[in-house]
Amino acid sequence: MVATPVASDTPAAETPPSRPRRDVRGLLLRMLLSSGGGVLVYLSFPPRTVWWLAPLGFALLGWVLHGRRARAGLGHGVLFGLGFLVPLLAWTGEFVGPVAWLPLSLACAALIGVGTAAIAVVSKLPLAPLWAALLWVADELLRGVFPFGGFPWGKIAFGQPEGWYLPLAAVGGAPLVGFAVALTGFGLAAVVRNLRARPLVPALLVVVPLAAGPAATGLVGTDASEGTAVVAAIQGNVPRAGLDFNSQRRAVLDNHVNRTLELAEDVREGRQPQPDLVIWPENSSDIDPFRNADAALRIQLAARTINAPIAVGAVVIGDDNLPRNTVVLWDPERGPIDTYTKRKLQPFGETMPYRSFFRIFSKLVDRANNFQPGTDPDGFVMGPAKVSLDTCYEVAFDEIVRENVRTGANLIAIPTNNATFGYTEMTYQQLSMSRVRAVEHGRAVVVAATSGVSAMVSPDGSVTRKTGLFTPAALVERLPLRGQTTLATRLGAWPEWVMSALGLLAVAFSLTHTRRVARPEPEVGPGEEDTDGGPAGAA
Repeated sequence: MVATPVASDTPAAETPPSRPRRDVRGLLLRMLLSSGGGVLVYLSFPPRTVWWLAPLGFALLGWVLHGRRARAGLGHGVLFGLGFLVPLLAWTGEFVGPVAWLPLSLACAALIGVGTAAIAVVSKLPLAPLWAALLWVADELLRGVFPFGGFPWGKIAFGQPEGWYLPLAAVGGAPLVGFAVALTGFGLAAVVRNLRARPLVPALLVVVPLAAGPAATGLVGTDASEGTAVVAAIQGNVPRAGLDFNSQRRAVLDNHVNRTLELAEDVREGRQPQPDLVIWPENSSDIDPFRNADAALRIQLAARTINAPIAVGAVVIGDDNLPRNTVVLWDPERGPIDTYTKRKLQPFGETMPYRSFFRIFSKLVDRANNFQPGTDPDGFVMGPAKVSLDTCYEVAFDEIVRENVRTGANLIAIPTNNATFGYTEMTYQQLSMSRVRAVEHGRAVVVAATSGVSAMVSPDGSVTRKTGLFTPAALVERLPLRGQTTLATRLGAWPEWVMSALGLLAVAFSLTHTRRVARPEPEVGPGEEDTDGGPAGAA
């Protein structure tokens, strides 16, 4: 006979619910995609011409950020920023070491993380890719003013001189180009995510910005509305790369004088046309010609022999005994008649932010100088041209280039010295910025570098002539002088402000909506009135 089990009166011990296992592999994959997206954006920048990698990088970022909380968005954004900026900004540590390069990259990546945290917040809204791209513009605006007075070197537009998006610079400047690239990438991620649902709207968010660039080509003006000018850019070269070239100041000055004298000989022999104006690079005379008569005589010899005004990049000592990075207009008959002093100084080179703090980690920070900024945006009248001067680092700042052009300039000159950064990618990145500025403001651009790359850029952003690195050269070309202002020049910062404001409004809406949905309904007891004022349970 089988005994029937008797149920116990003691309840069985409840098994505690198991804690959800952390998706470690999924997290690692998302981290890899975030950093990989940043690397793709870096690879889209010059000297490479694979501009289409940038929207693919944003597609990976958009895929990872969708549906995430702000904290996760922050972390993935930092990884994306490090993958993008650590290799892009390697040149900043070329001669002051990683104490400048890595903290700067981390600081900028952290600011990207702030932007991607906001993008994660709006990632579940309708038209999420649109709000995400607007927030990317807001993040670039933030990085344009912080840290160290702004460091906009990694603006997405600066990697697009070869791409379909470039004509948009004439409409809304660099911010509109960056918006279009980001929108394409975020839209692509949404298309993949909605393949089985309704991908039509996300597909439009991919196609529209891609098509907008070619559609805007007709707005890129190239005609010579104010005539032409024969422009010469002198690349004298330096004795050797790096900060040590400063110890060879006289040799650098002599190189530029001698190369100008050689050009004058070519003009006499009919091998080159007579220049209307000559642009020397930044630091072509690190000997102050106002204090050194010998330097002044050498520059005067060059100007008289070439028989054209020369814009001379010089280090000038002010009355306070502090240096200024100054361009001096040297007339062949009257000598120095005007000056432009660089207004935006390069951190970790011309200045050293928080010098005493960084000195704790490396004495190399004392190799950075203590230059003082200028305030006047007005350039030079040189022959038939009114020349806007944007010295080296200044070309990265939207407002500096725009203010200088608005003084009535019909030609842009970028005197620069990249010898400090050797054979790094910095010089190619800067030339890319110059090409974007040409389209943005509808002006031909002359890039004169001490050691390369010097170039002549047409108003449509195409490079018509350029030099190699660390080779003496003289570029001579007849360039169009244009007085018309592009829509981007006229609108100024408004497109960037409006796009940023719309992105921030989307964040505010998303946060408000989320709190309203998450707010629990108040409990209503028997006989109590509900929130409508009627009795509990009333229909």
